Amino acid sequence: METVLVTGGAGYVGSILVPKLLAKGYQTIVLDTMFFTDIGLKAVKSHPQLTLIEGDIRSEKTLKSALKEVDAVIHLASISNDPSSDLNPQLTVEVNYDATLNLVRLAKESGAQRFINVSTSSVYGIKETPNVTEDLPLEPLTVYSKTKAEAEPFVQKANDKSFTALTIRPATVCGYSPKMRLDLTVNILTMHALTKGKITVFGGNQKRPNIHIEDITDYYVRLLEIPAEKVAGKTYNAGYENFTVLEIAQMVREIIGPSIQIEVTPTNDNRSYHISSAKIERELGLKPNKTIKDAVLDIKNARQNGLLDWENINFYNVKKMKMLVENQSVTVG
Repeated sequence: METVLVTGGAGYVGSILVPKLLAKGYQTIVLDTMFFTDIGLKAVKSHPQLTLIEGDIRSEKTLKSALKEVDAVIHLASISNDPSSDLNPQLTVEVNYDATLNLVRLAKESGAQRFINVSTSSVYGIKETPNVTEDLPLEPLTVYSKTKAEAEPFVQKANDKSFTALTIRPATVCGYSPKMRLDLTVNILTMHALTKGKITVFGGNQKRPNIHIEDITDYYVRLLEIPAEKVAGKTYNAGYENFTVLEIAQMVREIIGPSIQIEVTPTNDNRSYHISSAKIERELGLKPNKTIKDAVLDIKNARQNGLLDWENINFYNVKKMKMLVENQSVTVG
């Protein structure tokens, strides 16, 4: 495979993934609305093997153009996380479900050989079992996780001998990216410690599985290279250890400094997620090399080196999506 299309490639994860693909020698096409700017790809924008397409994955015409002579698709684009999706449920359905079905169909018709569908570990809902494995029933609780869960069977159905389709369900991603996201658990707790000297934990006993951004992007690159027979039609969880929000806050304090205060307050949001990532390690040999503490340290170093603008609205998905919806910068239907 020589040419890879990355939908949503200018986002938080794409900004780490795309330079890795280019370094591996892939012709890389990024299709992104650029709602959050292309600041994350600034370092590689002039790379001769990179093509940037500003466009909406809901447009069939745009998809057909982007998919010409593409060998593989890494599908990152979505209205991401629960609060952002709740701002406009119809938009979430159109992007996360309708467009995904259209994309996988058109990718197959265009002659692409591999399709990596990025779902989410929150599709399981709340489980009591200690090991949430890929064969457990999906019980999504939100419009975000429901649209992700409902798109998965269509991706798997497209898999055949000439079209390798697979789904990966990542835990919450953490760590520094040039297109930062400061509304994810580890990232926001670290931000609060660095800027306020205090971490406010709502509840605290809820579990949040996380995975370092360097690890998950390494996984995506490897999933392009692993022989088709190993991954065809498969679904994999991808996470690190499952810690409670309070435990994550304590890790942040350990890295940032003992003077950081942790304040625990009650919450009505007691959603608690945990997953087992044993299958992806057992079958494909993929396991994390970095920890949550590494992510905290990376963010701390980025701030000290002047790489993080805490006031940049593009670093906050929910705030930016709210602004776009209120300004009618995005339309539905």
